[in-house]
Parts: sequence; structure tokens; C-alpha cells
Amino acid sequence: MPLAGLLDKLLKMAQYSRLEVANAMKETGMVPLFFHSDVGIGKKIVKACYDGGARLLEFTARGDFAFEVFGELVKYANSELPGMMLGVGSITDAGAASLYMQQGANFVVTPVFREDIAKVCNRRKVLWSPGCGSLTEIAQAEEYGCEVVKLFPGGTYGPNFVKAILGPCPWTSIMPTGGVSPTKENLSAWFNAGVLCVGMGSKLISKEIIADQDYAGLAAKVKETLQLISKLRK
Repeated sequence: MPLAGLLDKLLKMAQYSRLEVANAMKETGMVPLFFHSDVGIGKKIVKACYDGGARLLEFTARGDFAFEVFGELVKYANSELPGMMLGVGSITDAGAASLYMQQGANFVVTPVFREDIAKVCNRRKVLWSPGCGSLTEIAQAEEYGCEVVKLFPGGTYGPNFVKAILGPCPWTSIMPTGGVSPTKENLSAWFNAGVLCVGMGSKLISKEIIADQDYAGLAAKVKETLQLISKLRK
């Protein structure tokens, strides 16, 4: 193999810039998230979300050898699902962030704010979204170049917290994760408060859907949720 081809194989990179990812978050309003250790099931979940209109998906790296599964999902999305932006979540240190970026992660989501993760992601111009729970943390994250702040756990803080933050800091883009469900009541509360988008896991991609292999149902649920978000934001 030529040296250029070998280097390209060893050093993968995001297919989308951090601004492209941030714009996709703004346009669609939702980032589905899930974890499954089976590559085959993972591909079906990604495809169902894609068929439903989602263009971002966060793979929560919470299991052994999760990076191997993620790498296969990225290859699948890049070859079969044009425009699908796969990212990784539950990252807690710079080493893990670097590993997943080498697997082609288009964005990195963390449960906490860490300067080391900010630096390695900024070095490659990959969007990173840190979990923050105070205005001080949010301000620090933005000083380190954060485009979209993850409010986590969202259900603990609630929409009123978002309103309070956006009062003095209207430039802040917030994505609550945890405590978000695909209902009109829940989503209207978040978007009326001013969030950029929402992260949604088990309330959208439930254990029942996976157990029943109801991927058509998942696609329909994703489509319905995205349409609801679009109406709420008009």
C-alpha cells in the first residue's frame, strides 16, 4: 500500500466540520442517542433514524470494545447514508476522544466539562459538546470554543434553567439531554425556553423497539418527533 494510502487508513478524520454539525443540530432540532454492542442491530438503528429524517446520531460509548462497534457504524454511514453525521457520547477523557476521532467521529459529547477534551477536539476542529450544570461552566466551555453546550442531566435543571441562562447570555446554544421525551408537552417546554436542539435516548429508541426489532416503528417515531419539533419552532 502506498504511504499516502496507509496514512489515510491509520488516521481517519471527521467527514463534517464542527460548524456543519452545529448547523445540522440547529436545522433538525434533535440528536438521537443509543448504545448497543451488536454491530448488526446498531446499523439497523442508524438506518431507521436516518429513514425517519435524523441527520445526527450520538453513539454512547458505554460498553467494552464500543470503539470497534462505532468504527463499523461510521463506515456503514459514510458508504450507505449520505449526510448522516455520527458522533460519540459518554466520553470522559482526552484519550478516549482521540480514539473515537480516529474512528471518524464527527462530534464528541461528554457528561462533564474537561479542558483536555476541548483541546484535542479543537485541534482537529471537531465539535465537542460538554455537559454543564452552571453558568460558570457554560462560560468556561465557550471560552474553550464550545459551539453547543450540553445541559446534563436536563431533567434535573429543566426549561426554566435554560431561560435563566439565555437571559444574560443569549448567544449560548444549549442541548438538554436526559429528561427529554417525544411528547408535545415536553418538547414545547424546552423549545419555548430557547434550546437549540435536544438529545433523546431511551424515550425515543426504547428497549421495546429494539427487542421487537420494530425498526419501521422507530423510523416513524423519529419522523413524527422531527415534524413536531419543526412545528413548535415556527
